Amino acid sequence: MVSRRMCFWPLLAGLGLLSIHERAAAGRQAEEPLVDSVRSALSSAIANHAPPVPEFSDTESRLVYLRWLGAMGDRLRKKKPDWNVRREFLQTLWYESRRAGLDPTLVLGLVQVESNFRKFAVSSVGARGYMQVMPFWTRVLGDGDAGKLFHMQTNLRFGCVILRHYLDRERGDLFLALGRYNGSRGKAPYPNAVFGASRHWQG
Repeated sequence: MVSRRMCFWPLLAGLGLLSIHERAAAGRQAEEPLVDSVRSALSSAIANHAPPVPEFSDTESRLVYLRWLGAMGDRLRKKKPDWNVRREFLQTLWYESRRAGLDPTLVLGLVQVESNFRKFAVSSVGARGYMQVMPFWTRVLGDGDAGKLFHMQTNLRFGCVILRHYLDRERGDLFLALGRYNGSRGKAPYPNAVFGASRHWQG
């Protein structure tokens, strides 16, 4: 369970470190004007530097999380052989997903499609990191340092905040939100790929 101090989404309601051979095949998030209230809320969401430490209201919730961590850790072993690296990645992804009101299973599927779990992936249009975030977002919402998108928590936070923003814009329509995330709104291949990949991470 994510603590109440992290639940910022009600504010939005109603409104080159790798070789060319390792490039990702991601699409392009489109830069578009944001009204001041949305920009402010998104910037605040990005700027909250709370550590990715899960908090639980009861023992059962903690056990559910630990079972999830163990199961996902086993499935991710081939991509990230070191347990400590896997644990840190999964803990951070779980934290940032829940913080943004997203299903961690969906975010795992998106990361698989976008970067195949490569921290330093770069697409042909310059999208970076696990969730293939376009550098312009660091200028729109942060300090303009696109190099930070290769930092694990920063990348996952930006990606989750952006997807949540698109989901809000599309009034909860995940198909359209995923298309907007990929720059292919209304077309089926990308959302279907993410939905398909997400099935691997269910249960």
